[in-house]
Amino acid sequence: MYIITSIHPYIHTSIHTYIHTYIHTYIHTYIHTYIHTYIHTYIHTYIHTYIHTYIHTYIHTYIHTYIHTYIHTYIHTYIHTYVHTCMHSYIHTYIHTYIHTYIHTYIHTYIHTYIHTYIHTYIHTYS
Repeated sequence: MYIITSIHPYIHTSIHTYIHTYIHTYIHTYIHTYIHTYIHTYIHTYIHTYIHTYIHTYIHTYIHTYIHTYIHTYIHTYIHTYVHTCMHSYIHTYIHTYIHTYIHTYIHTYIHTYIHTYIHTYIHTYS
């Protein structure tokens, strides 16, 4: 009975010490350090690399593609079409209106008046 009684505290103390030392040291130190280092490395490497490389490249490529495609297409297609249509409409409207209305009216009035006056005067004078 003495052996059991005397060995029991030793085993208890030994197990307690082992558990405290091992669990505390291993889990708190090694695992904590490993997790901290891993997370730090992961965050630094992956996030930095991902954000700096992939996202940066993606955003750069996307913006470049967007600017090249959209802006080029927009300017070349829409603006060109708009300007062409606008200018065409302007030229058509202005030239047509100006020539057909102003010039036509002016020439018609001038020629009509001139010829009428000239012929009337000429015929009246020399007849």
